[in-house]
Amino acid sequence: MNSNDTHNNANNFNDPDSAGIARSESRAGNIKVPRRISQTVLNSLKGGVVPRIGLPYITVGRKAEIEALLRDVDIISEGGASFRFIVGRYGSGKSFLLQTIRNYVMERGFIVADADLSPERRLQGTRGQGLSTYRELISNLSTKTKPEGGALTLILDRWISAVRSEAVQETGLSPDDPALYAVAEKMIYAVTASVSELVHGFEFGRLLSVYYKASIGGDDETKAKVARWFRAEYTLKSEAKEALGINLIITDDDWYDYLKLFAVFFRLAGYQGMMVMIDELVNIYKIPNLVTRQNNYEKMLTMYNDTLQGKAHYLGILMGATPQALEDKRRGIFSYEALRSRLSEGRFSKPGARDMLAPVIRLEPLKAEEMLVLCEKLADMHAGLYGYERRLGTQELAVFIKVEYGRIGADQNITPREVIRDFIELLDLMYQDPSLELTGLLESDAFTFSKSEAVSDEAEEGFAEFTV
Repeated sequence: MNSNDTHNNANNFNDPDSAGIARSESRAGNIKVPRRISQTVLNSLKGGVVPRIGLPYITVGRKAEIEALLRDVDIISEGGASFRFIVGRYGSGKSFLLQTIRNYVMERGFIVADADLSPERRLQGTRGQGLSTYRELISNLSTKTKPEGGALTLILDRWISAVRSEAVQETGLSPDDPALYAVAEKMIYAVTASVSELVHGFEFGRLLSVYYKASIGGDDETKAKVARWFRAEYTLKSEAKEALGINLIITDDDWYDYLKLFAVFFRLAGYQGMMVMIDELVNIYKIPNLVTRQNNYEKMLTMYNDTLQGKAHYLGILMGATPQALEDKRRGIFSYEALRSRLSEGRFSKPGARDMLAPVIRLEPLKAEEMLVLCEKLADMHAGLYGYERRLGTQELAVFIKVEYGRIGADQNITPREVIRDFIELLDLMYQDPSLELTGLLESDAFTFSKSEAVSDEAEEGFAEFTV
């Protein structure tokens, strides 16, 4: 097998007939990557964070995980719901996988809401930490045309515009004809009536009607008040009643019910559904108070049960956690027996043979040959950004990866984040000082570390195709 064959094998999931993530050649160098995207990707990866854009240019591996999550997407678009935990060590690619799926589902017409948990943002709290998570999710509402977030009012306005356009097509009336208002209002009522059947749906539907009437009447102030209510910015019922005539506000206890309402509304408004992504569950694991931790796990159980029992529709939930945050029976998710019994693996799953249809997807370490393909993509991107001819060929990159994977315990502990950060720094140094050579940098005091006497058999076999 030659290097091109390896590229193709490692990137088959990029083919639209496989997982449909991106239409690309086997190497990033075959595609002209915009410099703005290249700079964002390289700066983000060097800083240890996942870029929001440009992921299709560098996605490597994770074929089984991506295909499993994309099957969930199809089910959600048909009215179902899903709940998955993405579990992996720091730097193993949890956030990268979440962002990859985020970009894909937006292309498919989904609304995406994402948030990272923190000491101030939890699923449940005594000081409104759950509501803070809801506010973050709604603030980060994203669509294909507004991927950076803040899409709530855009979604509402486009829904109203779509209703009016549909009314014009059905009746043949002029957009300025007063009779058109009555037809459009019936269509609005059909949507609000469908939402009203759900918990808190009556008030939700009523506010949608208020927003519609304010939009038709050019009342931007009332529209802003409704948007504030949807974003949970009213803290007192009296404040909401004075502003909108509704004696109800979103609270720390019921914010998840409104996510279910939004998912149904988005579908009725013409989108495929809603995907909610919550990362950094380790911040629940770190909560010192037992009762508070258990309350958070209870909220998680409610969300899990709703999606699996058919109580939620057009809604997908992805949560990212570390193995310790999941498996620790004293403080982790498994300390809550109801969740442990639902999420524990069966007797047949093992490393290298995981059940991708289970609620927990455990990320296996990327193989050495997959990391080599990623480094080639990054090298091409770096050369394109700074306008030079790429100096490192496959042989040199194989040497770099072999050294990285030669660390003691690397087969279990090395993460893509560490390798990528080292590699981008190496590219930067060689670009700034063309006299530097790869061999010299790898043998320098700045790059010394304990190495095993031999690379693992698996890594050695992977490099056999690249080394002479």
